[in-house]
Amino acid sequence: MALDVNEVVRHVDAVRTRIERAGGAGRVRLVAVTKGFGPEAARAALAAGVDDIGESYLQEMQQKIDELSGDRHQPRWHAIGRLQRNKVRLVAPRVHLWHSVDRRELGAEIARRQPGAAVLAQVNVSGEAQKGGCAPDSTAALVDELRGLGLEVRGLMTIGPTAEAEAARPGFRRLAGLARQLGLTELSMGMSDDLEVAVEEGATMVRIGRSLFGDRPAHPPRARRAQPGDPGH
Repeated sequence: MALDVNEVVRHVDAVRTRIERAGGAGRVRLVAVTKGFGPEAARAALAAGVDDIGESYLQEMQQKIDELSGDRHQPRWHAIGRLQRNKVRLVAPRVHLWHSVDRRELGAEIARRQPGAAVLAQVNVSGEAQKGGCAPDSTAALVDELRGLGLEVRGLMTIGPTAEAEAARPGFRRLAGLARQLGLTELSMGMSDDLEVAVEEGATMVRIGRSLFGDRPAHPPRARRAQPGDPGH
């Protein structure tokens, strides 16, 4: 699927305007989610001034890392999806930030493959079974476990409920409160439909796909497999 770089630039500008109007100017990092698109989406985002690229599927990330390996401008890769331990090895040396670490066993594999890696603990604030993340009451214990593995826990991550944007506010507010209690500074929350609410509640990163690149192709890359509760729209 061909992407018009100029159109992506306009979309990036529009999303940044939304962030600024919600009060996030100078505070919120835009992570462009390119899952389901080819490497041209990552290149378009880079051309639009977005250096942070998020992928949900590690095999797809590996393919794009290989495709872009010869490019002068390299992105910072963010692993944002529900992670399988046996796929961590594919990309571990190249991941800038792991957003969705929701259990000790996954953290242990990341620590083995990428000692001292920067991670976010994923918290399920919506209570929806299809979404990953530890229970809010288990967040402090998970953060302690991840730190005990030698990982750098920078903050927390969550996915808003499958509902209208305003329905995400209580969960985002709860995540921000947990982060304050634990002395964590990064909050990865907010996607295309609820980014304003997330920014208003303290997000430091938003994960945006559809508002930058449009609907995903009907026939995504072969390595990509659908998983429930997927965090990057």
